[in-house]
Amino acid sequence: MKKLILVLFLSSAIIGCKDNPVSKKIKETKEAVSNTTNAVQEMTKMQDDIKELQELTPLTNAELKSWLPETVNGMKRISFKAGQAGMMNISSIEAVYANDDKTKKFAISILDGAGQVGATATAGIRMLMSQDFEEEDENGTRRTLTKNGTKAIEEYRSRNNNTKIQLMERNRFYLEANGKNMDVDETWDAIEEINMKKLG
Repeated sequence: MKKLILVLFLSSAIIGCKDNPVSKKIKETKEAVSNTTNAVQEMTKMQDDIKELQELTPLTNAELKSWLPETVNGMKRISFKAGQAGMMNISSIEAVYANDDKTKKFAISILDGAGQVGATATAGIRMLMSQDFEEEDENGTRRTLTKNGTKAIEEYRSRNNNTKIQLMERNRFYLEANGKNMDVDETWDAIEEINMKKLG
């Protein structure tokens, strides 16, 4: 009995140790189970959403262009491309904004998840958004978060002060925003300025 108590005590001490590989593996397993559960729940919800999206008509290039702002947070639009994903029958637009000396740039790419192809193409992105993770190293951070009710993936590279944010607006419009020489807060401010709620 004493031996059994000693074994149990040692086991709990080992598992309780933060840097122990067993403890780390248990944590990873819990995260994997949680993410699998999230993925299954998202997949179930997506089935109905995809049917609805497939029946919608994607925005035209003219509609996307008319929505695109001329300036974002004091930065002027220096380029845009509409319909780049048109060959795949996905409605899309890209734009780049910059300050006067071009030291700061804000680039966006938007895909419309409406229509047969668009709904399928954005489904994989939604699955990725359903995961929960957080990473940090000497170069920066990468994590999922919910901001203003929208799930997003946020990456920040501290060495060059660059930010990348991906999100789904109303489970239809996929946005990838890249801020060059822009921190996380600046990039989020720019995303809010473009006002994706006016799309569709």
